[in-house]
Parts: sequence; C-alpha cells; structure tokens
Amino acid sequence: MIDVPKQLFIGGEWLDAVDGATMPVDDPATGEIVCHVADAGPKDALLAESSAVRAQEEWAATAPRARSEILRRAYEIILSRIDDLALLVTTEMGKPLAESKGEVAYAAEFFRWFSEEAVRVEGGFGTLPDGRNRMLLMRQPVGPCLLITPWNFPLAMGTRKIGPAIAAGCTMVLKPAPQTPLSSLALAGILREAGLPDGVLNVVTTSRAGEVIEPLLRGGRIRKLSFTGSTQVGRLLLAQCADTVVRTSMELGGNAPFIVFDDADLDVAVDGAMAAKMRNMGEACTAANRFFVHRSVVDEFAERLATRMNSLVVGPGTLPGVDVGPLIDEAGCDKVDRLIEDAVQRGARVLVGGTRADGLGRFYPPTVLTDVSPDSDLMSTEIFGPAAAILTFEDEDEVVRRANDTEWGLVGYVFTRSLDRALRVSERLEAGMVGLNTGLVSNPAAPFGGVKQSGLGREGGRIGIEEFLEYKYVAMPAPATARRSHVG
Repeated sequence: MIDVPKQLFIGGEWLDAVDGATMPVDDPATGEIVCHVADAGPKDALLAESSAVRAQEEWAATAPRARSEILRRAYEIILSRIDDLALLVTTEMGKPLAESKGEVAYAAEFFRWFSEEAVRVEGGFGTLPDGRNRMLLMRQPVGPCLLITPWNFPLAMGTRKIGPAIAAGCTMVLKPAPQTPLSSLALAGILREAGLPDGVLNVVTTSRAGEVIEPLLRGGRIRKLSFTGSTQVGRLLLAQCADTVVRTSMELGGNAPFIVFDDADLDVAVDGAMAAKMRNMGEACTAANRFFVHRSVVDEFAERLATRMNSLVVGPGTLPGVDVGPLIDEAGCDKVDRLIEDAVQRGARVLVGGTRADGLGRFYPPTVLTDVSPDSDLMSTEIFGPAAAILTFEDEDEVVRRANDTEWGLVGYVFTRSLDRALRVSERLEAGMVGLNTGLVSNPAAPFGGVKQSGLGREGGRIGIEEFLEYKYVAMPAPATARRSHVG
C-alpha cells in the first residue's frame, strides 16, 4: 500500500494537531487498526482557514492555463499510481480492488475534465437596451471554500470538489470523512507534487467534525461550502451557513426508484439492477433503493436478480475474485439487518441472503426481497447496503406517483423499450438524474445532483465550475461618439 503522511496538511506543510491528538483508521474487512492520523481540533481548523484566506488573492490572479496544467499533471500522476491508490482505497473503505481501480480512474477524470474547463471561464460584454450604457460581465472565484467529503468514494469525492475549485481560482479547506482520511492525504501530496502552491489546498482530518466545522461556517471568512453526505447533516450545515450567508452546494441522500416496465428487456434490466444496486456494496447515494417491477414480469425479474446476486463472492476486497467487500462499520450492518427484519415482519419474502452469519463481521450477504410492503421502513430509508427490495405495480401513473412519494430526488432508473414512455416517465420523475436503460449515471462530464431534499447545485459537467464562480456586473456609459449618435 502507498505510504502517505498521517499529519494535517496546512499551508504546504505536514503538521501534527495542535493538541497532539490522533485518531485510528481501521480496515473494514478485519476491524484491525491500519494506522493513526492527526485528529484536528478547532485551532487547527482556524489555522487551515487562515492559510486558505492568505493564499486566495494570489491564487485567484494565477493564469487559468497555469491552473489547468496543475490539474492535468495531477491527473497523470493519479493514473500512473492507479494500483497503489486502489489498494489504499480498498484498505480504508473496503470495496474490492477492481472497484477501487475504477474509482481511481473516475477520480482522475475530474482533474482532466476541470483542467479543460479552467481555460473556458468566460464573461460577456454588451449594449444595454437604452443604448446609452454598456454592460461588462466578469467571472471571479467565490473565495475560500470548505469542502466536506464522505467515506464511500473517498478519492473521487475529493477530486470532484477540488477540481472545479482549483480551476475557478478558489482556495480550500478539505475535511474528509474520519473513516477514510488516507485518500485525501494522498491527494494533497499528489497536488503538491503537481505544483499546487502552498495554502491553496489544506486538509484537516478530524473525528470532531462539529467542533471543527461550525466555527468556520460562522466565522465569515469561508465563502463557499460544498458538502456530500446525509440530508440530516446537510440541514444542520445549512442552518450554520445562514448567519454569514455562505454559498452552498449540497449533494445529500437518495431513495432511488428502479422501474421495470412490462416491455423492458429483462437482460438489460437485470444488468442495470446489478450496477445500480451493487456498486460499492450498495453504499452509494445513487444506489437503487426501491425496485418497482410490473406485475407481469416481476417473478422472472426477481428470479434472475436473485440468481445473479447469489453468485457474487463476498470477502475482503484485497482477495482476487471478490465481488462484495465489507460494509464500512458495524452500524451500517446493523442498519441493514434492522431494515430487512422489519420488511420480513411485514410480509416480505427473502429469495437470497437476508441474514448475517455469526462471526461474519462487517460482511453482509447480497439480499433480494419480494412481496415487500409499501409500509416497510426500507421504503422510506436509504438502505446503504446490498439489499434489493421488490414491489409490484400495474400502470404508469401509479408507479410514477409511488416513485415520487419521497422527500428525496437524486436519481431514478427507468427500463422500457418504448421511446415515448421513456421520455415521458423521465420528465415526470422528480429526480435530478435519470438512468434510462442503464444502472450507472455518474460521469465527470455530466452534472451530478438532485432535487427536493437530495441537495442543492450540481457537481461535474460544464456547470460544475459555476458553483465556484461569481458574476460581477460592471456598468459603464457608452463612448461619447455613440451617445452623440443616439441623441442625434
């Protein structure tokens, strides 16, 4: 495994926490402690913030091409170390090595994408309708940013936020999840190697999130928060941002419906279900949560899905041939257990999986449930585990209504051969993204984000950099010759 510093990264230096505190990082597959990293407190956070504030003016004045080339070099470094970085991700997060390699490649693409967007930030110039005045539009970086990333895609969620911030000319304080700090520390080292100036990126690892984050949001110097995590925590952060009107991007929870119509190609639908449900062991905000399958095909779909799920190999992500790694912690396993037990008590039938064997640790068997009651807790709770809950429906209006009956609206999946129905249902679904005959929607070139309580703003795509830019309008009178011509 690649060795990375275990300290805080502030102002281009690796520093211990002011109070000397450290926190453990464990391997989800074994529960054994891999290492200890610095555990920042409020003083460390303010030191990182001050570093970002000091670096902001000079960084904003840096040529877009220079920012672009730093990101491009970082992209190339990441790809050159894909095996080492993948092992790092698997060690701290648990996913199989093949998936970790996919995440590393995905993470690198955000740096390549935003290296190209850095040189395409444009303003505008025009004549106002009265003919007497001109309008100049400037694009400027929003300023120092606080970036908070989750544990489920520790490398990719870092690059998805860092990439556009660098491209736009913003400095940053990055707070990774305490379960997976090593990927972020590795990113800091890579960007330093790629030529990122001191103070532009500061990484604060901590188990004391509340003590560290709130002073930054209420202090008035952080001008932008980009957060990926639960809706519950997102609401709390929004309240803290209100005092100083911090600009926010929020990528929050999901409760994705997966709709299979009677005319769907079931081979395509089952492939899509495996991708949408089992990517990252189901620990993804885009994971299919509620499977709505037309009554005429539900038995065949369920049988095929159960067969595929039952064939998956569960084990430590470092072993060859493993398809499903451990869940991140015991609390995650207990949550899946509780949701499945509740569904079974309400009449659900288990086709495969459904219970953890004694001594299995954090490994949860892939599970398929049918005859799930709409009143089951897992219909209104993000499962975040390898469990597929299947319900039936009769007609389009019914399934759209049930799919939209949730406070979340991140992504939905639709499987049908009818083009008219595909477009019609895609328009009607209350979601920021739709997978149409595919179980994978994430792409650096596409805008990622949701509606309702699944978040605010978008990451990735052409508009991803917009979240880190402000408009400035400059009004000026028309040249004297133009004014005379107008009067005449």
